[in-house]
Formats: sequence, C-alpha cells, structure tokens
Amino acid sequence: MKTMSEKIICNNKKAYHNYFIEEKFEAGMVLTGTEVKSLRMGKANLNDSFALVKNGEAFLNNLHISPYDFGNRENHDPDRMRKLLLHKKEIARLFGKIREQGYSVVPLRLYFKSGMVKVEIGLAKGKKLYDKREDMKQKDHKRDMAQALKQKNK
Repeated sequence: MKTMSEKIICNNKKAYHNYFIEEKFEAGMVLTGTEVKSLRMGKANLNDSFALVKNGEAFLNNLHISPYDFGNRENHDPDRMRKLLLHKKEIARLFGKIREQGYSVVPLRLYFKSGMVKVEIGLAKGKKLYDKREDMKQKDHKRDMAQALKQKNK
C-alpha cells in the first residue's frame, strides 16, 4: 500500500510475529513540534506499544519518540500517551472488538503521508506458540524453495 508520497519512519515487525492482523486502520496523531522534528530524524520505537479506547477517544501507549536533540526546556516527554485521530465509527468498532476475548490494537508502522504523521494500526488477535512455530516453518520452507530455484536457474 506504499505510495510515492509516503516515507516510513519505523515498522513493528514483532506485531506480525506475535499477532494475527485481521483489519488495518490509518490514523493521524496529535503531536507537538519537537516530536515531529524528532520523527523526521527517524527516532521512534513502536515495540511494545498498543492502543486503548477511553471515553470515546483512542490513545496510543508506549510509543517512544526520543527527545529532539536541539530542543530546549519545551521538549516533549518521550513516552507520553498520544491521541489517535479516527472516525467515531472506527473507534466504536475498535472498542467493540477490544472488549471481545483475545483482541487488541497494535501499531504496525509509523510514516509520513503528504507531510502528516500517520500510524497504521491493526486489529489483532494473539498467536499461540504453535502458531508462531508453524509460521516460522512456512517462512523457512519458502526461503529454501527460493534458494533451490535460484540454484537451478544458474
């Protein structure tokens, strides 16, 4: 889904390993100026972050955006809760699914789109250990097949 005007800041590779992603949403975020400057330098970490719904609003927790190097005393708190900008219907859908057993909302990637910071969040269901092992087996099998095909074509 990457277009020409998108610049990826960071990906959450662990999300695809730990969860089945059932649905994806694109959301904006409420940020301060020093946070945007720090994101332009690529200083963000999505690992262990998750989204919550409180009072009809969605928030992103544990997103670490490093303080801006040239910021002064007005620099931001790196681990603060950030508000997500979604439509009411999307928030209601997420809230309904989160209340179900085993569902959570995890950020998948953080990127710039037409100069605005966007986050792609996914409605996710946790994988069991045997699911993770099965995915690893399939990935290894695909890699081995590709290598064998490459050797054959030489």
